[in-house]
Amino acid sequence: MPERRIDAIDRKILAELQRDGRITIQDLAGRVGLSSSPALRRIRMLEEAGILRGYVALVDQAKVGLPISVFASVKLERQREEELDRFAEAVARWPEVVECYLMTGRHDYLVRVVVPDLAAYERFLKDKLTRLDGVGSIESSFALGQVKYTNALPV
Repeated sequence: MPERRIDAIDRKILAELQRDGRITIQDLAGRVGLSSSPALRRIRMLEEAGILRGYVALVDQAKVGLPISVFASVKLERQREEELDRFAEAVARWPEVVECYLMTGRHDYLVRVVVPDLAAYERFLKDKLTRLDGVGSIESSFALGQVKYTNALPV
């Protein structure tokens, strides 16, 4: 499917949906200056183009018993495709990993892990991360506080 260009109205729709994914079509249409049918049609086109990938509920990490965020910088022994793929497939299966990025620089991956306490992170390291073939080194940094968090893109 060819890449769909987004215009100013699409950007307004995306901004509103990022603010409130449960907004009614009528309210959304009013905020972006359309009637309901064209607004719904644009949303469906954004979904079909893969620009809108889904809708989620944001859950407070601490209030569900996962107050600890750890950023683990991981260096692999080798950066061959099969090792990179093996690592990516493993972390995709681990529920404690909420974000993982392939990086440039000294480390190959930056992984964000959420856990209830330090003992749980130790278990994660011992039972999962250090047992993965090809992991050369792990450097953990614990978040002391969250200064900013958003999942809204500046469209």
